[in-house]
Amino acid sequence: MPSGKILVAQGGGPTAVINQSLVGVVLESRRFQHVTRVYGALHGVRGIVNEEFVDLTQETSHNLELVAATPSSALGSTRDKPDIAYCQQIFEVLRAHEIEHFFYIGGNDSSDTVRIVSEEAHKAGYPLRCIHIPKTIDNDLVGSDHTPGFPSAARFVAQAFAGANLDNAALPGVYVGVVMGRHAGFLTAASALGKKFPDDGPHLIYLPERVFVLEQFLADVKATYEKYGRCVIAVSEGIHDASGEPIASLLAKEVERDAHGNVQLSGTGALADLLCDEIKAKLGIKRVRGDTFGYLQRSFIGCVSDVDQREAREVGEKAVQFAMWGDRDGSVAIKRTGFYSVDYELLPLTDVAGKTRTMEDEFISASGTDVTDAFRLYLRPLLGSSMPDAFRLRAAKVAKVLKP
Repeated sequence: MPSGKILVAQGGGPTAVINQSLVGVVLESRRFQHVTRVYGALHGVRGIVNEEFVDLTQETSHNLELVAATPSSALGSTRDKPDIAYCQQIFEVLRAHEIEHFFYIGGNDSSDTVRIVSEEAHKAGYPLRCIHIPKTIDNDLVGSDHTPGFPSAARFVAQAFAGANLDNAALPGVYVGVVMGRHAGFLTAASALGKKFPDDGPHLIYLPERVFVLEQFLADVKATYEKYGRCVIAVSEGIHDASGEPIASLLAKEVERDAHGNVQLSGTGALADLLCDEIKAKLGIKRVRGDTFGYLQRSFIGCVSDVDQREAREVGEKAVQFAMWGDRDGSVAIKRTGFYSVDYELLPLTDVAGKTRTMEDEFISASGTDVTDAFRLYLRPLLGSSMPDAFRLRAAKVAKVLKP
């Protein structure tokens, strides 16, 4: 006899709207009469293998709505990257608790986890429906027009660079802002949406989709500084040389690595500092400043795209509908259908799992240091309504008397 039990979990980096997807799953699930319990796993897959569950069926709708509007992962998350043995443990726990529907909100690694668990259930002949719900600020999931979490983070980046540009115009110099993105440059490219006037920054944008050459970078900065008397630069943390080696590791004397052996790019100010040092030493520009956005763009409160909120809720709702009315496992994908409207599809897990999307060539300028109008048209609807704007004085000059 069916148990009517559902389990939902959150994995990977938090976003400003991931809780909308969580609440979408819970509230939509409670609409189905045969659902008896909706459990949440604390700290993602680690919480599943440790059987650390909470009963979300007992949450009030009002409190769920408050949580939905709150950034970061309400259930907690994890950076664990399960292998087959780990996924077999996950499946055994799900079977022991008679879970019939498993929803995992996350990025590429999370989709791969869902794929393996789905395959384990199929091999065991256990009736488990597995659905991956998309989430990532990197916007690097294959098969989707964009992913929930990215628009809000992009909104933050655009506004932050608009502010940095105003600051830099008031006190001219060189400003370097390093933005998250190991393989995909979507988030760094969003900095271009903060521009209003032709001479606004960022004047230079460097993405991991293009090879980074330090000598050319310095030449670009020099030319821009000579043209405008200042230079605002947006740099992806994942910029690399022709061999694929991260620039951060080439310039740094000591390299920090994460749990998976990758060079630690997020959460350190190393790349910004190193690039600033190169500019000062090689170009002789005195006023050079650098910032690392780090984790700020992920869960920044008060800077959320209303479009992102709505779609994050809907991917959670659609995941439940696909699970209840469909006959297959899969990954929910957002498809653009008009100038701006979307529909949702369920893609095979094998089409998404473990794959990485990067920025399309049509979005990157021929110089490789800017974005195209095609990218601006792609991103602008996602940023939501009421984007703040910046203006400047017309500054009608008065004739000099002492120094004509």
